[in-house]
Amino acid sequence: MEENNSEVEAFKEQSRERNEANSGPQTNEYEAKMLEAFVGKPESPEKGLWYANAFGKYDINGVDVIKWNWSWWAFFGGIWFLLYRKAYAAAGGLLLISIIASFIPFSGIVISILAGGFSSYFIYKIYKTKKLEIEATHMDEEQRIEMMKVVGGYNTWVAWVFPIIILLGIIAAVAVPQLEETNNIQQMNEQQIQEYEMQYQKKLEQAGQ
Repeated sequence: MEENNSEVEAFKEQSRERNEANSGPQTNEYEAKMLEAFVGKPESPEKGLWYANAFGKYDINGVDVIKWNWSWWAFFGGIWFLLYRKAYAAAGGLLLISIIASFIPFSGIVISILAGGFSSYFIYKIYKTKKLEIEATHMDEEQRIEMMKVVGGYNTWVAWVFPIIILLGIIAAVAVPQLEETNNIQQMNEQQIQEYEMQYQKKLEQAGQ
């Protein structure tokens, strides 16, 4: 029994040593590089730090927990923010919810607040899923980091399309009322012209009699 106990204790000690080794500086550096590759903003380290802090809230001792984490980009961008971060399923879900809730008063602001508070969680889930897939198919750390740069990152086209749509929306908001006003004026002028023609025609008829 004593030998068995000593073997168990030795096994536990080896497990602790492996865990300590896995959580050492090299692992932390690897995790930081993977996250940086996923974020795709090496020129803006504050972006990587923001996502690192956000993702840390969702991973509690290896268990995923959805929590509130505010993002102004997600609040204002909504679906476009999720598309920018390649969260296509979440963007589709948010679009569906927005369409369904469009008939409810003040639903837009409520959905924007929820998007601002929870969007980063769905990005975290994408990062974790892609990371596991990459680690399952690539053993070399450098290959994993390079692959994360490919599957992670962001969609540059969203950064162009979204402002254009906003600009077109502003132009439409200004132009449409002006067009309606112009049409109304034209209709009034046409009615006045018709009335003048009818009055003139009556005068001609009366003069002929």
